[in-house]
Amino acid sequence: MGAFTLAHLSDPHLPPLPAPRFSELASKRVLGYLNWRRNRHRFHRRDVLDVLLSDMLAQSPHHIAITGDIVNLSLEAEFAASRAWLRSVGSPDLVTVIPGNHDAYVRTAKHCFVDAWCDYVVGDDMAGRAATFPAVRRRGPLALIGVSSAVPTPPFMATGWLGRSQLDALAQILSKLSLEKVFRILLIHHPLRSDAHAKRLTDSAELLALLRQHGVELVLHGHDHVHSTIFIDGPQGSIPAIGVPSASSLAHGRYPAAAYNLFSIKRDGDAWRCGLTVRGINDAFRVREIRQIRLI
Repeated sequence: MGAFTLAHLSDPHLPPLPAPRFSELASKRVLGYLNWRRNRHRFHRRDVLDVLLSDMLAQSPHHIAITGDIVNLSLEAEFAASRAWLRSVGSPDLVTVIPGNHDAYVRTAKHCFVDAWCDYVVGDDMAGRAATFPAVRRRGPLALIGVSSAVPTPPFMATGWLGRSQLDALAQILSKLSLEKVFRILLIHHPLRSDAHAKRLTDSAELLALLRQHGVELVLHGHDHVHSTIFIDGPQGSIPAIGVPSASSLAHGRYPAAAYNLFSIKRDGDAWRCGLTVRGINDAFRVREIRQIRLI
């Protein structure tokens, strides 16, 4: 069997932002809306996202993982638009989605993404039931394990949290999967390590301890809007944890232009092989290969 190709993009922050109803502009949303109007709308562009997505689909990946922040303020109109956009990416059997903090921006909307994207987030064993996390989806040699770090936070905060229930369930899932010849990929919005107090995963220490014990082959995340490759400790060596820039962003400040990751995964005897190709938009609005890396 040839290599299985997995595409990974994150943080599309779908532009343009629809006009909010007056009743929706309460608490944190007011600040988010003002920030979009003053700043973020200049960098998050639909034409950028469309060019990047077109190139990604042209690579004919076997599956696509999207690690959150599909919307901006969790407005009702945003979720309707996000559903239509996801259909343009692919059918639910070809696309796996997890939420980010912007997808659960305020308490009144913290479950809206489940209703909007249910068939894109639901695990294989959850047919006919509401989506819950962790959610496991088997695709080719992969076991995609989606968790949700998306929780509403106070203004000026973008932290994430898994909680004891998710962590305990994740430990059981990883323990069972460790007995199979399957390439385990953890999908999470927040990075496992962060120097930014206001953007960190608050129970990252607990998750890192769990991964040291049970392991996965790969971790994919978004949130920081930058290229990121770190290695964390696993039971049988280092585990690569890979982040990617926003899929709709122009380069600005410390943030690079939109990009996506393309992973080539193959079983080689008793071991796995995984290579990474990074493709991103250049100044001419064309998508080009940025680099290739052998991860495993």
